[in-house]
Amino acid sequence: MTNPSIASSEPFSLRRILPALLPVLTGMLLVMLDSTVMNVAIPQLEKNFHTDLKTIQWAITGYTLALSAVIPLAGWFSDRFTSKKVILTSVFLFTGCSALCTIATTPAQLIIFRILQGLGGGMIAPISMALSFKLAPPDKRGSVMGILGLPMLIAPIAGPVLSGWLLDYMHWRWIFLINIPIGLFSFIWGIKHLPESNLGKDVKLDIWGAILAPVSFSALVYGVHSGSSEGWADITTMMSITIGVILLTTFILVEIRKKEPLLELRSFLSKEFSKGMILTCLNWTALAGSALLIPLFLQQVRGFSSFESGLLVIPQAIMSFIGMQLGGRLFDKYGARPVVFVGLVFLASALGGLSGIRETRRLELLIGFIAFMGLGQGLATMPLSTYVLKSAPEHLISRVTPLTASAQQVFGSFAVALMSGFLTSNIKSHLASVTAGLPGSQAGAMTAGFCDTFLISMILAVCGVILSLFLRKSEKYSTTNHFKSKEV
Repeated sequence: MTNPSIASSEPFSLRRILPALLPVLTGMLLVMLDSTVMNVAIPQLEKNFHTDLKTIQWAITGYTLALSAVIPLAGWFSDRFTSKKVILTSVFLFTGCSALCTIATTPAQLIIFRILQGLGGGMIAPISMALSFKLAPPDKRGSVMGILGLPMLIAPIAGPVLSGWLLDYMHWRWIFLINIPIGLFSFIWGIKHLPESNLGKDVKLDIWGAILAPVSFSALVYGVHSGSSEGWADITTMMSITIGVILLTTFILVEIRKKEPLLELRSFLSKEFSKGMILTCLNWTALAGSALLIPLFLQQVRGFSSFESGLLVIPQAIMSFIGMQLGGRLFDKYGARPVVFVGLVFLASALGGLSGIRETRRLELLIGFIAFMGLGQGLATMPLSTYVLKSAPEHLISRVTPLTASAQQVFGSFAVALMSGFLTSNIKSHLASVTAGLPGSQAGAMTAGFCDTFLISMILAVCGVILSLFLRKSEKYSTTNHFKSKEV
């Protein structure tokens, strides 16, 4: 098949590249859905496998660690074997391991199959982002990246709803069985429609980088996961984070001296890239934290089921979709600064509203804040990702997307650990006040704990608003002056 890219003589249109985007979108959706559906299934899995939370939680932690481990390797595999082959192989492995999860009969089997599932699917998102970025001419990349953001907004919303429905009316094995037809469709469609690229390059594997990056990122992610459940003073937590920091520092020192590094850390020589990455991490931390808080608030304070709470956040997905499509077009026309600024203002305002919500407030007001947050999320997230990628030389895109994906994985885990830990301590503090005889109810104490935690997310979003003012106005600038590294 010919590559539906900027090299074609035909005029560019989103419709022309949609067949190539479809297997990419479905592959990303599979991986991201599986990161969310398990959260709802944990209580039923405990009961079915006759085990405790600490054991079955490893089915989530192991999957996350496996994703974190293989993401840094995505760039090298893409360069060596071509994007199409790696995406198809990853989708095939992920689908096969989903089938294995359905036949698990012990917690150990489920955990092992989930780890294999994460290893299979970890490369899909970064390679898909790089491939999609190359499919469009520079002045249309915002629109394409807006479409690529669909799995990112659908998965957190659809995951709990789908999982809740399957658990209530079907069987827990269906949360994995449903991956099989979607995965097979993505694989078969991708064989025909994913663009053929040049033969893989004979690139040298950075052995030290390939060892240090997966271990350091996995250690950091495990450390923050452990911190949220076992406490930050726990010896395992402290050792894991310490080892992760030491290995990450060693990895950075090794990589900046390599001619062909595993991750292109020299991208940070570009001020625009560095500003974009910092802003991306702030935005991602605020969003990941609020994505945890909203379903918990709806279930624990307002008393909705997991299925009902999933339905109530659908307006967020709808507004986020509108924001992504609008943000992509505005990015192509006006650049990142005004679009990201407005998006983060909306996000900060919505989080500010949620930080003042009360358990007795009308549900419509709560849904309004959630929907407004979705609009801000859509306007800011993909324009930021596009800005970061456009700040790097095009021949290094395959090495930059694993870098951004790794950062999102680590900061997303950090946000969940930080917010859940902060939420727990806040609720305990407010409940202690009620127990001591001070005015207030138990529901009010829990609400106050949630409000204080939403305030943290709002502060992060406000920091993002301020930093967004320093983004370059126009996207029409050259990045080559910022980089001295050779093409790999």
